[in-house]
Amino acid sequence: MESASLTNSNPENKGIAKTIILSLSLLIGLCLLGYFIFQGLKTFSDKDRVVTVNGLAEMDMKATSATIVLNFSLSGDDFQNLIKQTENKRSAIIDYLASTGYNKNDITVSNLEVTDRQKYYETRMQNGVPVQVKIDRYTVGQSLTVKAKDVETIENVAAQMNLALVTKDLTAYIRTVYTYPELNSIKPKLIAESTKNARIAGQQFADDSQAKLGKIKTASQGQISLSEYYHSNPGGGKQKIQKARVVSEIVFFLE
Repeated sequence: MESASLTNSNPENKGIAKTIILSLSLLIGLCLLGYFIFQGLKTFSDKDRVVTVNGLAEMDMKATSATIVLNFSLSGDDFQNLIKQTENKRSAIIDYLASTGYNKNDITVSNLEVTDRQKYYETRMQNGVPVQVKIDRYTVGQSLTVKAKDVETIENVAAQMNLALVTKDLTAYIRTVYTYPELNSIKPKLIAESTKNARIAGQQFADDSQAKLGKIKTASQGQISLSEYYHSNPGGGKQKIQKARVVSEIVFFLE
C-alpha cells in the first residue's frame, strides 16, 4: 500500500516542478524584457543629451622665401621721351642694386605697363565749380623683383633700399612679398588640434554636469583664416609671420 501511494504522488510532484520552472522562466523573461526596455529608453533619452563645443587651433608659419618688389611710373604727353626716361630710371635702379651686391641675373624686370587716356584735360570740381584741368596723356609703369638674401632681415633691407633710392632721385614704391608653406601641409595638424581642444572643452562641461562625454555626433570644420603680423627678431629688425586659424564646432553625446 505504501509503495502504491508513493508511485501515485510522482505525477503531482512533476507537475509542481514544471509549474515552478515555468513561473521562474516567465519571471526571468519579464525581468530581462524590462531591463532591455529600460536600456532602450535610456539610449533613446541619451541621444537627446548632447553638448556643442568649439575647438580653436592656431599655428604660426614662417616664410620660406621672400622678394622685394620695386614699382615706379612716369607720366607725360611725349610717349617716346617717356619710354626713354623709363629705360634710364630702370637702368639706374639696376645699377644701384648691383652695387649693393645683387646679381643682375637675379633681378626680374616686368613688361612695361602703358596707360593712354587719349585726352589732355578732364573736368574736376573746384569750389563747387567744374574746371578743365590739364592731365598727362600717358603713364608708363614698370616693376623690378629681387629675391631676398635673408628672409629675417628683408624688412630692414627694403627700408634701406627705399631711403637710398630717394636720395638718388630714383623714388619707387617698395614692398615685400613672402612665400609661406602650402596650407595643405599644415591643415591635418590644425584640424586635429582644434578637435582635441573641442574634446577638452566638452570633457570639462561633462564633468561639471556629472555626466560622461560620449562619441562625436556631428562635427563641422570652419574655414581656415589667414592673417599676417610682424615679429621682432632677437638680432634686430622684424619679420612678417602668417597665422593660420581654424574653429571647429563639434557635438558630443552625453551619457
